[in-house]
Amino acid sequence: MTFAKRRVWFTNLSTVLRAYDEGRLFAEAYGDAALRVLWLHGWRRSAADFAPAARLLASAGVSSLALDLPGFGASPLPEVRGGAQVYADALMNVVKDLAHEPLVIVGHSFGGRVALTLAAREPDLFRHLILTGTPLLRATNAVASPRGYRLVRWARSMGLISEARLERARQRYGSDDYRHAQGPLREILIASVNESYESQLRALRTPLTLLWGERDTVTPVSVAERASALVSAPWSLRRLDGVGHLAPLEAPEAFRDAVLEVVAS
Repeated sequence: MTFAKRRVWFTNLSTVLRAYDEGRLFAEAYGDAALRVLWLHGWRRSAADFAPAARLLASAGVSSLALDLPGFGASPLPEVRGGAQVYADALMNVVKDLAHEPLVIVGHSFGGRVALTLAAREPDLFRHLILTGTPLLRATNAVASPRGYRLVRWARSMGLISEARLERARQRYGSDDYRHAQGPLREILIASVNESYESQLRALRTPLTLLWGERDTVTPVSVAERASALVSAPWSLRRLDGVGHLAPLEAPEAFRDAVLEVVAS
């Protein structure tokens, strides 16, 4: 089986939805020239987050592909459960097939974790890595689970309460992402939040741009500052004034400009 097999699924003016690996992965294509840019979206998001920036690039003659990561958008759940490492495994052959020349890879939030993992593993496939709002390091102010939740979890482990009672506690005490994740996606989320990327940052040889919303409260600029200290490859940190966590939607022009700067260099 090869990831190279693909078909056009749906066409909508400047956007083409394509299927890869016999429908295991879908992506929105922009532009008619040779592929230059790959976009990876965040958790509970989809390829559509990059549509504004991708259309701006297409109008400048730069073609790109925005992937729906497995389990999101049009792409079905991955066959293997795990975090960014597993997602990178799932995408690697697709990327190798697409990268007829080194690509610019752009990752937002969870997609940034996957993008970093890919670039650290296969530096020859990528000419530049752009990350935004990506939780690259564990939080320095992490706190223990609430006492009430720990008690309910203990009671469930002892067989004293039902699974439904435990789930109600999860819904009460869990994060917004955790409450919305069910079944396999919850397993993937748990695996993801327990990952950290110090080794990938240190191994990175691809030039890196950290393009960060100055008002990002989900993954603050301080995360980018801490992460950049681990990188030996050329890097820059650019703050986007007045922009929050959903930077690709809030400031698509900044992403267009960052990519065009790389492509022109």
